[in-house]
Amino acid sequence: MFSSELLSLLVRSLAKGDDDRPWLMRLCEACVESLGAQGGAFTVSAGPGEWIAVSTPGGFEVLEPLQEVLGEGPMHQAMTEDRLVVTSLDSVVDDYPVFSQLAASAGGETTLYAAPMRAGGHVVGAFSLYVTDGAPPCGPEELQMLADATGATLLASADSLDWSESNLFQRAIGMVVAQLGVGPDDASAVMRARAFSRSTSLHSVAVDVLERRLTFGFDE
Repeated sequence: MFSSELLSLLVRSLAKGDDDRPWLMRLCEACVESLGAQGGAFTVSAGPGEWIAVSTPGGFEVLEPLQEVLGEGPMHQAMTEDRLVVTSLDSVVDDYPVFSQLAASAGGETTLYAAPMRAGGHVVGAFSLYVTDGAPPCGPEELQMLADATGATLLASADSLDWSESNLFQRAIGMVVAQLGVGPDDASAVMRARAFSRSTSLHSVAVDVLERRLTFGFDE
């Protein structure tokens, strides 16, 4: 499929979306539909610890939050190494052993493509694509082209995105820093560990910290 055809499919798919739904979710769903995939996700980053993540509804929507909680996975690798990552969800991967082991139960015979979204020479996020029936109807170069086009679009409209959840997490990190007297990275790791042990989201842990239902001490 040529790049122009792929972009035309994206535009037509986006035009069919419900205007009342968040624009970022509509864009994600349009990309997934245009590529004939079974699921997908966007993770947009404004810097360390600042992100927005959306996933298409379905069986794969738990996997992007799982990567957020664990701090590992194809999405992180794609953004950190600035390259397309392709992995099967039915096997354990040395680069992210915990995620791949847990994802196997949800993913089955699924291939995950994670492409860095670039804009202005920088990685601004990642586009994850879940495919259950073979390769997507485009090559790696076209998939990366779509990810970069999306990254440029998101960077241009960054001020209109909802960063409230990321800001909430940053405020919660500040409270854990004060409670434990540790750095932000360690406070983030403590919150991720708590989310994992509770089988819940970072958002839920952050809300509990901010509403003082959850405090951390060295005796835990």
